[in-house]
Amino acid sequence: MINETEIKSLIQLLDDPDREIFEHVHDKLLSYGPIAVEYLESAWEQAFDPVQQERIANLVHEIQFSLVKNELELWHQGGSFDLLRGVLIINKYQYPDLDEQKIINQIEAIKRDIWMQMMFEGSPSDQVKLINHVLYNIHGFSGNTTNHQNPQNSYLNQVLETKKGNQISLAIIYSVIAQKLDIPIYGVNLPQYFILAYMDEAYKNEYEGGVLFYINAFNKGFIFGRRDVDSFLKQLNLKVEKQYYEPCSNDDIVRRVLRNLISSYEQLGSMDKVRELTELLGILG
Repeated sequence: MINETEIKSLIQLLDDPDREIFEHVHDKLLSYGPIAVEYLESAWEQAFDPVQQERIANLVHEIQFSLVKNELELWHQGGSFDLLRGVLIINKYQYPDLDEQKIINQIEAIKRDIWMQMMFEGSPSDQVKLINHVLYNIHGFSGNTTNHQNPQNSYLNQVLETKKGNQISLAIIYSVIAQKLDIPIYGVNLPQYFILAYMDEAYKNEYEGGVLFYINAFNKGFIFGRRDVDSFLKQLNLKVEKQYYEPCSNDDIVRRVLRNLISSYEQLGSMDKVRELTELLGILG
């Protein structure tokens, strides 16, 4: 049972100068969780006292951040099977009122556009050319080269809105759509770069680890081979490691998104966000 009267009475006490009373009220409202949010937001709109407004805003954020932590933990402990789900949870850190269904529908719409033109006997490179055509030519996605460090490049709702993203957000959209079409394209965690691999288990012996070729989602789906990865690692003076050539886990991808966000917010000096995102990173181990 929601005790509406109690919630409203507690909110009235949020500006109490007595620290002990404030902390008791704060903890009690926190225990109500998401139920308290709409009452808090309504009170914020009516509050004239800046102290009360600030305390309400902080409390709302605390409740919402707690929800993101819980959801991320459940996703991780449940085996991290659904990449899109994991990325949407991170998205809700910045956009707590995120319309998840809208994002799912946007991705489904792109998938449908590809499926309508798909030749089912098409070769792997034909499939990739078609995805590239729909994603980059028809829908107009591109890498954000002018403002690459902007944190908005890592939030899926913004990338789908602006059609601009960083390496990992574009690669996530690309691979999620491909996998929905039963095309085996997965993320590969390269140092300083994120690419995709087209996998085919049938070629596991003929091709290294079953990778037919690689795709650069940031560069309009450019296709390249293992030698290019070799050259890239050589440029960075890194020794060849198996993990740089083969698909990584969904956990690894979400970790990479979080690290990108931490780096972006560090540059902006938003240290509260850096601290919270580091906490989320810790949940994934």
